[in-house]
Amino acid sequence: MDKTTRRSFLTGLAASTLTPAPSWADAGSPAFLSAARLAQDRYALCGMDARGRLLFQLPLPARGHAAAAHPQRPEVVGFARRPGNFAYVIDCARGAVSAELTAPEGYHFYGHGVFSQDARRLFTTENDFETARGMIGVWDVRAGYRRIGTFESGGIGPHEIIRLPQTDTLVVANGGIETHPDAGRAKLNLATMAPNLAYISEAGRMLEQVSLPQGLHQNSIRHIDVAASGPLAGTVAIGLQWQGDMAQVPPVVALHRRGGALRLLDAGAQVHRDAQGYIGSIAFDHDGRSFAATCPRAGFVLLFDAITGAPRSKIAAPDACGVTRGADGLMVTCGTGGVRFLSSRTGRSHSLAQHNLSFDNHLVRL
Repeated sequence: MDKTTRRSFLTGLAASTLTPAPSWADAGSPAFLSAARLAQDRYALCGMDARGRLLFQLPLPARGHAAAAHPQRPEVVGFARRPGNFAYVIDCARGAVSAELTAPEGYHFYGHGVFSQDARRLFTTENDFETARGMIGVWDVRAGYRRIGTFESGGIGPHEIIRLPQTDTLVVANGGIETHPDAGRAKLNLATMAPNLAYISEAGRMLEQVSLPQGLHQNSIRHIDVAASGPLAGTVAIGLQWQGDMAQVPPVVALHRRGGALRLLDAGAQVHRDAQGYIGSIAFDHDGRSFAATCPRAGFVLLFDAITGAPRSKIAAPDACGVTRGADGLMVTCGTGGVRFLSSRTGRSHSLAQHNLSFDNHLVRL
């Protein structure tokens, strides 16, 4: 290496070490993200602080559903609502789209994704709608989110996907409902649907699957969260959506730990009917001892004791759907634009902020 080349190399090396990598502080240090609908049918990805105050609104081309936050830099993948075929990679520090993911021909996204533990890959839930197979798309993050493969999700209609903490194990909620873009959001196989919860390695190897009893095969497994700490670390909370006879709604909340059976939690027949058999989102609290399940159609949130499985509180919250853990409790977003704090200690809730927009289904914690 000659002197000029060596000098240029050392100058570049020094610059790279002196220039800090972008962080969430460069995007205003948001604590939470949510898709939202604004006035005049415009859509955005919103960043909020720990008090529910808006820090930014970044445009989306259509209605969003959920988002996956990069674990190391201020970057988010915002997913279209099913059956959308776009997902935007958004640089939240610059407020700009840095890449666009497009579902391959014959596929559409299901609104959720998760990063690998090392953040080198993104996994997305997808529908191969001509064969009615649930698929997991694999994207190379370092190569600009280039698609590098797929593997089967283990069922039909995979919806939410998460990762067991500090592992490379993916957890997939296979809802069991067949759909096709030509039929919009119509459900095509209610009589034969077979939901399951699948644990899959990042290489696509099925590790474990668990299903509901046959008589409850119309209880679609949709949304999931995992306890990151505490005595139930690794336990998955499950929010279900009943597709059967609404006169006899079964429990729509469950817990599962690898190696065991699904444990349905009974909140009472009247509560199940009041909820219209529909859980919008689910989340453990900060210490993993409680979790909340939102019931947007009924306008309330259910709080459960995660250790005993007993229901603790039923909290009124109009059109509440998004929920995630906060610093010392749970945060809830509503389609009315409200942001609420729910104390998992007292079971009480209070308003933090009110915005002139409609929050969509999910709240993502950073």
